[in-house]
Amino acid sequence: MKPVSTQLLFDHCYGQYAIAAVNVFTMEQVHGLFQAAQHTASPVIVQVTPVARNFAHPLMMMNMIKAAAEIYPDVVYAIHLDHGTEAHAFAAIDEGYTSVMIDASHDVFDKNVARTKTIVEKAHAKGIVVEAELGVLSGVEDDLVVDESHSKYTDPVQAKQFVQLTGCDSLAVAVGTSHGAYKFSGSRGLQFNVLKAIQEQLPGYPLVLHGASSVKKEDVIAINKMGGQLADHASGVSDEEVRKAIQYGVCKVNIATDLRLLWTKVYRSFFYHHPEQFDPLVPGKEYIEAYKQFMIEKLELLGATGKSVIIQFN
Repeated sequence: MKPVSTQLLFDHCYGQYAIAAVNVFTMEQVHGLFQAAQHTASPVIVQVTPVARNFAHPLMMMNMIKAAAEIYPDVVYAIHLDHGTEAHAFAAIDEGYTSVMIDASHDVFDKNVARTKTIVEKAHAKGIVVEAELGVLSGVEDDLVVDESHSKYTDPVQAKQFVQLTGCDSLAVAVGTSHGAYKFSGSRGLQFNVLKAIQEQLPGYPLVLHGASSVKKEDVIAINKMGGQLADHASGVSDEEVRKAIQYGVCKVNIATDLRLLWTKVYRSFFYHHPEQFDPLVPGKEYIEAYKQFMIEKLELLGATGKSVIIQFN
């Protein structure tokens, strides 16, 4: 199957369920994601960051995804550029991505509008949709580093203005999450009052939740027992918060950190218990299976299970 537009997915899921947008870097991750999506008949967004493109090469990334689509032909999927600059977005538009994100959230409002509008005009001319971001998430992901003191919630009224001025198709909002393994400070959690106010300003409009990994404490503990040194106060977004966010227009839920932690847990465990081993294929197979099972649970949480077979294609 060819990749579809995220707009098709959002039109179908709004208010009912959410689409998992999953960052992939390696062949094992691509296999695990497509296996889970096919097993559960769930639509997914295959998400590629600029760092992943640089690591594997853009051509390698795209061809891995295309190969997976042939191996798992029933999977309904979109290909999305995550956290791109203009250069990344322009390249992805020409390479066959069905959705691109321009992240100018660190700029002042007017500059963010101008940069986003430039991408929207070129993308829309080729039938590609655009995600933008308003408000700044703290944390660390790939080469993105934002100090918490500089993070801020998305202003609901400004969000409406931004969408009207740019014509962007979905909006990533800052409602309390952060990138990386440390989603919240203390017990703040998601700010549903902010999310509700944004939905009231933009009824029916698809919102995106970045930094939505759960960061299970038992995984952090297990990793540290096998030689890891992750901070034990790492915390993420609870299942209950994710379910509730869907009611307020969140259509796309980004997942990256959880699958990195899973990689670390699987590989540390394998070589910790089998120190004589040096074959990457054995833990690689374990990771694919663990990834698949993790994503099956996540897709069920988002309510996406079984939805691929009822999406109407034009």
